[in-house]
Amino acid sequence: MSARSVALGASGLEMFPRGRPERVVALIGNPNVGKSTLFNSVTGLDVITAHYAGKTPDVNVSTLEIDGIEISLLDAPGTYGIGATGDEAWVARRTLLDVRPDAIVVVLDATNLGRNLALGLEVLDLGMPTVFALNLTDESGRAGLVIDVDLLGALLGVPVIETVAVEGLGVSELMSAAVGITTGTEAGPRHRYGEPFERALAPLIAAIEATRAQPFGLPARSVALQLMEGHKDVEEAIASAGHAGLTRVAEEARTSLAAVTGEPPQTALARERHGAAGVIADRCTRSEPPSSRRNAEEILMRLSTRASTGVPLLIGLLLALFGMLFLIGESLARAVSWLWGLTGSPAMTRLVTSLFGDGALSRSLLWGFDAGMEASLAIGIPFILTFYFMLAMLEDSGYLNAVAFLSDRLMHRFGLHGRAIIPLVTGAGCSVPAILAVRMLPSKRERFVASTLVSMVPCSARSAVVLGAVGAFVGIAPALGVFAVTTLVIGGVGVALNRMLPGAPAGMVMEMFPFRRPRLAVVARKAWTQFKEFLFVAMPLVVVGSIALGAVYEMGWLERLSAPMEPVMGGLLGLPAFAGLTLLFGLLRKEFALELLLTLAIATGGVSATAGLGDIMSGTDIFVYALVNTLAMPCISTVAVLGRTIGWKRSAVVMLITISVALIVGALSARIVGFAAPLFG
Repeated sequence: MSARSVALGASGLEMFPRGRPERVVALIGNPNVGKSTLFNSVTGLDVITAHYAGKTPDVNVSTLEIDGIEISLLDAPGTYGIGATGDEAWVARRTLLDVRPDAIVVVLDATNLGRNLALGLEVLDLGMPTVFALNLTDESGRAGLVIDVDLLGALLGVPVIETVAVEGLGVSELMSAAVGITTGTEAGPRHRYGEPFERALAPLIAAIEATRAQPFGLPARSVALQLMEGHKDVEEAIASAGHAGLTRVAEEARTSLAAVTGEPPQTALARERHGAAGVIADRCTRSEPPSSRRNAEEILMRLSTRASTGVPLLIGLLLALFGMLFLIGESLARAVSWLWGLTGSPAMTRLVTSLFGDGALSRSLLWGFDAGMEASLAIGIPFILTFYFMLAMLEDSGYLNAVAFLSDRLMHRFGLHGRAIIPLVTGAGCSVPAILAVRMLPSKRERFVASTLVSMVPCSARSAVVLGAVGAFVGIAPALGVFAVTTLVIGGVGVALNRMLPGAPAGMVMEMFPFRRPRLAVVARKAWTQFKEFLFVAMPLVVVGSIALGAVYEMGWLERLSAPMEPVMGGLLGLPAFAGLTLLFGLLRKEFALELLLTLAIATGGVSATAGLGDIMSGTDIFVYALVNTLAMPCISTVAVLGRTIGWKRSAVVMLITISVALIVGALSARIVGFAAPLFG
């Protein structure tokens, strides 16, 4: 079984490089209904999921076997409509029309059935074989909502399967139903809209049936509904097939409907769908008293989204998280260094010296295989893995959705709206998905501002540098000071960009999702999935880079290569010149800078990772070093994604801004902190 993410090109989705499998099943649904969790449950793979909108930027694809049939399962981005504006809607639409799956699984949130059924009816209007997954039925039960699944299936005319994807309940039955759908028969749509709408639609359906036009393989009624909404891709497909006359009939139908309803046809159809969805949901649902836990979740949501209580709660939570991260991280770092010194270091030393002797070559290799590995483990496990676990807890609880609502007014000061907080918070884990999340913002202006701010947000790697350097060797108060200065700088840059750039932020309309209890297994799996990249990608880079740095040191080249950096590192920032080399290496991975610095301390001082940095740098040096590493341009992977997201010219401007800000703030901090040096003693 394999999985990959597929982005869209100009010609559609290149899903199947080895040929189309026997069956293709697509997962479609609103944001936050559990599609990606369902995908993980079916495939056993790990797509990163979160309890807030906009987490799936591309289409995730996995090939597997179900009931003896090879299928490809597609996880499309969460969207509120396949005809709406925005990247998520466009990707979802292309997934359905270009790939034309053999079956569609529409995932519904049982706690918000009417809202979710609007998208479900839109999918049914395509006339493709469809199954509905009524997900989150455990939460709807706690909310006191009882849904008649059999009646819902009868009203929709398709199978409806109850699921709790996070526990795997109903998943096998759902996939068997999806695979078992006969693809040769027209699946619908079986529902009808109001009489005025159907009267205006009828002549268009008759004209399509007469010409036998089937763009994207859609049945006549589906084509008529697409034309009524004015979808350009369907109109162009019809014109290219030589049926240009249908465009005139469609325009007449739209004019007729607008004359009756007094509103644009696409608005009339959206109103019909939402009205029908509400009626169906009301007929299938009855209410009972909610559980006490549900009441507690609603109270917590109100407290989290009200400014008077939400802001103090957010500040307290952030302080608690960083305090826990420092305490846990420092303890784990000491334990890892002690264990490595007891077992790993002697074993590596014996192995390398037995193979290569005791010369410069073996000493250079030990920089990587001994000091480099100790530095990686002493930073990665205590700080990066712990941080990913805490971030996964926040994501899975749904708290970040409340933060987005709470921060809308603040984000407007930066020329953004509240939803922009999602990539900023995501950036605290990793800048790469955070930059990808910037694509959900509506304008180039907002994407540029958000990308600039995300590039300076301390990701888990940069936070590990702050906590592993400043926190471990200087103290928790100075470490929090680095985060405080970084926050103020990010805010200042945001305000400055908002005033300098023309334009204004768009308004925000977002759905508020209820809090959910994080599930330990899901949180742990998510944290491990993200940490694996560090373990299997970053650690080899650290080892190789440490060997290179060791060779430079052993051959006496360290001062020679560091000398050109002296005017900036020593003259401007007050740092040792060799620190500049580690900052350059940090462009590969931001935590790489500290790990190489620790390697230098371990290899030259013969001490452990938790005791050596203070031997080569002062407290002020460590503070400024961490601050510059945090604010300066992000790692090379983020730069590559940034170029593809906002363009290389704008990316170059972002890099120039971040480097300039880092040097200015670093220089000022070196002088200000120098006066307050006793605080860091």
